[in-house]
Amino acid sequence: MTFNEGLQIDPNRASSGGGPGMGGKIALGGGAGGLILLVLGLLLGGDPGSLLGQLNGTEESQVQPGTAGTPQHCKTGADANKYVDCRVVLTAQSLDAVWAAELPKQAGNRYMQPKLVLFSGAISTGCGNATSAVGPFYCPADRTAYFDTSFFQELVDRFGSSGGPLAQEYVVAHEIGHHIQNQLGDIGRAQRDLRGPESGAVRTELQADCYAGIWAHFADKLPAPGGGQPFLKPLSDNDIRDALSAASAVGDDRIQRAAQGRVNPEAWTHGSSDQRQKWFLTGYRTGEVNACNTYSAPDLNNPPGLR
Repeated sequence: MTFNEGLQIDPNRASSGGGPGMGGKIALGGGAGGLILLVLGLLLGGDPGSLLGQLNGTEESQVQPGTAGTPQHCKTGADANKYVDCRVVLTAQSLDAVWAAELPKQAGNRYMQPKLVLFSGAISTGCGNATSAVGPFYCPADRTAYFDTSFFQELVDRFGSSGGPLAQEYVVAHEIGHHIQNQLGDIGRAQRDLRGPESGAVRTELQADCYAGIWAHFADKLPAPGGGQPFLKPLSDNDIRDALSAASAVGDDRIQRAAQGRVNPEAWTHGSSDQRQKWFLTGYRTGEVNACNTYSAPDLNNPPGLR
């Protein structure tokens, strides 16, 4: 999968902040165990404020403020095909186009563009201070999606995901999926029921996976603003396998098995690898917001859109 090369990257779509070696309130202190805890709690859409103080060795320190502007080397779709930070920004633009068209049509809500921040090391957010260890996340309080792009290599090296572009773009689409939930008033359901295989937290994460699939459904068909080419060239089966690989890599069961050698569904917060793949496919195949209603689904292992 590649972006159409002639697309223009918006120089004002992103901002940057943080810095290597900056502390933040979250400190690992527990090596790989701390990373697993943070991944389970925050990866792909958690609230960093909910984990502040839960890890040993937490401390306050200053975090660099953000600065406006997309990275200067990000100009066109060709740059997005080459550089991961440019890919994140242009993926966000593609998501803006898809949801600006589909959210009013399907849900009767005008799409409100979320902010996008690229950071390194640590960052101060409306949900608290966070380090790169949390992975990408969306903060409802400031309606911002945060990305330290070094995570994408962690996704491959530590969690066994494919390194393909759509694996990375799936992560961006999932975070913006949480923004859609925020607009529709659903994101708070995760906090009412925090753990377990049928919990509100799991249903919230699986819905964001489904919304990521909706983006993939339209991104290679919907013309870019101004009537130009679609953002993505036609998706192949290999592209979809890349996205499914990323969804599978961060399933609760897979992370638990790697961390402790056993699976405990009662501690799940994001859903199993199989569930995450199935709900992404539901969005991808149907393109329908209503098909992503995980909260009413009687069986999370069998989404209606795949029957």
